[in-house]
Amino acid sequence: ALNLGSLFSNTVLGYFEDQGKWPLGFWASAGSAFAGLVLFLTGTPKYRHFTPRESPWSRFCQVLVAATRKAKIDVNYEDLNLYDSETQRTGDKKILHTNGFRFLDRAAIVTADDEAEKVESGSTYDQWRLCSITQVEEVKCVLRLLPIWLCTILYSVVFTQMASLFVEQGAAMKTNIRNFRIPASSMSSFDILSVAFFIFAYRRFLDPLFARLNKTEANKGLTELQRMGIGLVISIMAMVSAGIVEIYRLKHKEPETSTSVSNSSSLSIFWQVPQYMLIGASEVFMYVGQLEFFNSQAPTGLKSFASALCMASISLGNYVSSLLVVIVMKISTRGDLPGWIPGNLNKGHLDRFYFLLAGLTAADFLVYLVFAKWYKYIKSEASFSEPEEEV
Repeated sequence: ALNLGSLFSNTVLGYFEDQGKWPLGFWASAGSAFAGLVLFLTGTPKYRHFTPRESPWSRFCQVLVAATRKAKIDVNYEDLNLYDSETQRTGDKKILHTNGFRFLDRAAIVTADDEAEKVESGSTYDQWRLCSITQVEEVKCVLRLLPIWLCTILYSVVFTQMASLFVEQGAAMKTNIRNFRIPASSMSSFDILSVAFFIFAYRRFLDPLFARLNKTEANKGLTELQRMGIGLVISIMAMVSAGIVEIYRLKHKEPETSTSVSNSSSLSIFWQVPQYMLIGASEVFMYVGQLEFFNSQAPTGLKSFASALCMASISLGNYVSSLLVVIVMKISTRGDLPGWIPGNLNKGHLDRFYFLLAGLTAADFLVYLVFAKWYKYIKSEASFSEPEEEV
């Protein structure tokens, strides 16, 4: 859905922008937003709402508070008396105990004070002093997700180049086919076509193929972590491809004259197609795998948090990209040097910036391999469910 919307904006709106028809572009955008609102309002009455429950963040904080309160008690981690609550919230899964982040296990240790307080209150344990194993494991799940999430930010830096430096690079290439001028921003349509192709190819061909080749687990294809790793590798290839194209673009740059300074090249803009296609392929493995991974591994009450992590990765990638450009330009413009990414790309070395991103992503991939190997998938028992209430 995101890519179909992008296809419209990158082709039709990109053409309006290139032709100077900005009012028409804004009216088209407003019409699309209005159509989306009508469709949303049409579907809203038929949507099934789940019964609201307590805030997942209160459960998160309860574990931290309870574990901190019991920080000074002596614990034998080989023989723990952990509290396993018999009551579960609707739709929750009882998550099995794991050995990581053992300090948090203190929150589920039943002490004499907990028993005395329960007898005194005559009802249940104080949730800010004693938490269930499932509740503790929910916090562990979030902590295990964070290192993996951090490794996806640098991928978003690479992805951001498609809407920034790729466009600047394309604008400095030969964009004419006879009398028709191709808007540099419309080249991202090849990314969208690549995403559509690889989603279909992965689901219909690659995933069944990997499932047949899997000797350890029958009929199981690539895991989400493996797919995300493949996405990082393909993004490295995309940056290398962009760097090579830039080298050849500079070799074919138009010569300067005494009266004008050229910011173009005779190399066709269609040489950018491979880097856009590679970015699209990496999206399928990284972003789709990332969304599935976070949603499958996040606790039931924190599914929205998992989705937010994906969007936060893209957002932080934009900030890191801007910061990286500022740092590179500050270092590379010492003296009389124009820098790697000047206003006139024919005077710069954009290829070096692409290769720098490829190197940083390669280092990020190695760190990712360490965290992916360290990560332990959650193990849970059957979920407690009952029919949801329609509102």
